[in-house]
Amino acid sequence: ANSARYFLPHVFALSTNSPFWEGRQTGYKSFRTKVFEKFPRTGIPDHFESIEEYDNYIKLLVKTNCIDNAKKIWWDLRVHPFFNTVEFRICDVPLTVQETIAIAGLFQAICAKLYKLRTQNLNFMMYNRRLITENKWRASRYGIDGSMIDFGKESEVNTRVLIYELLDFVDDVIPHLGSANAISHVHKILEQGTGADRQLKVFEDTKSLVNVVDYIHASFLSGL
Repeated sequence: ANSARYFLPHVFALSTNSPFWEGRQTGYKSFRTKVFEKFPRTGIPDHFESIEEYDNYIKLLVKTNCIDNAKKIWWDLRVHPFFNTVEFRICDVPLTVQETIAIAGLFQAICAKLYKLRTQNLNFMMYNRRLITENKWRASRYGIDGSMIDFGKESEVNTRVLIYELLDFVDDVIPHLGSANAISHVHKILEQGTGADRQLKVFEDTKSLVNVVDYIHASFLSGL
């Protein structure tokens, strides 16, 4: 879970799908994320040295009446309190079922790749939460059209380039997972734009939010 935090903004950028809020264009590709940030215990989680450290944190919050159980932790990534899994929560609501499946497959591949590295006594570099949060903001603002920080190179890199690098990074575990067809849809998102990009295109062409809503409805149903 600690290592997977780095990739959260990359996948989030693919899911951006809320450029409008209360009938207005926001300037963000994912304004829904900005609204959710108003709640406590959200955003990129800190690095935890061990599961014991995390458990002690939860126990303290329960003891001090901040929460009644660990499900009230709403970070972008968390260890699920009952299913013993890593839960990815950063994404916007994708426009289509195919996009949702592709994003889920990409998260699965990230976990499988990081696990494979661990079995080879290799670790992925850990980065500070504040740095990852910078990339999350860029993803919420620009989606896949902007740039993110490559912390290893200490430079800005086009977001699409970083996502293609992510696809290369997980490529060797995808055959074992059987998710090649699902993840191939990521290429379509990179080529045709995210849900936010396509909504904005409809609005640019028609100047009608009603037409945008009709487009969202039709796009979702077409994938069922």
